[in-house]
Amino acid sequence: MRSRLGLAGICSAFLVFAGVPGALAQSTSGIFITPVPDAPFTGVIKVDRTIVQPDGKVESLKTIRDTARDSRGRIYNVFRALVPADFSGTPPTIRVHFYDPQTRNYTYLYPDQHIYMTGTVNHPPAAEPADLIASPAGNSAPLNQFTKEQDLGTQSIEGISAHGVRETQTIPSSSTGSEVVLVDEYWYSEDLHMNVMVKHSDPRKGSVTMTLTQATRTDPDPSLFQIPEGYKPADRAMARAQ
Repeated sequence: MRSRLGLAGICSAFLVFAGVPGALAQSTSGIFITPVPDAPFTGVIKVDRTIVQPDGKVESLKTIRDTARDSRGRIYNVFRALVPADFSGTPPTIRVHFYDPQTRNYTYLYPDQHIYMTGTVNHPPAAEPADLIASPAGNSAPLNQFTKEQDLGTQSIEGISAHGVRETQTIPSSSTGSEVVLVDEYWYSEDLHMNVMVKHSDPRKGSVTMTLTQATRTDPDPSLFQIPEGYKPADRAMARAQ
């Protein structure tokens, strides 16, 4: 059965998976960088998020994530903090992650402390996760009786051809008795074997959009997958506390 990530799921995935070694390829997920070979690229994932506060005010946040995958299927991600939408400059880096599907080895770098942590995954992440519903192999069965699924066809997303699926879920509101409409969109690139844009909107909580931008189809610099000079090993407890 395929999974669904609502606003809380996407945002918690983006923030929590950034720091949990066991969740290797998913960030934000959100946008999962599939560890598949022979489809190299480099790019920047742009994240735009709104949060509806208890008083009804809407807070707008943003961040970016440098990302890459080489011809061997190794993946690389730079996780940065969420900042106000009017923030100028590059959001501060929280941690850097890279993973090799051939060895199942992962590495986390913590630039502020110049420390690193490495390990090996017992069970590798799926190359085609369950939320790639816009892919040719995606499950087209509705999530439940309250969900409608719409095929959006093929469009260019930041210069990449992608197939889109929109899911609209109508649920009763426990507070007002009126209906609440949740909307999710998934845009899958068959060429890159991954989602290149994911959207979620919940009028009660807010919205999030993640988009792969500035994508180039070349192998990234091999040095991205190496521990920089001057970094020292960190114990697991210290790394998790960052």
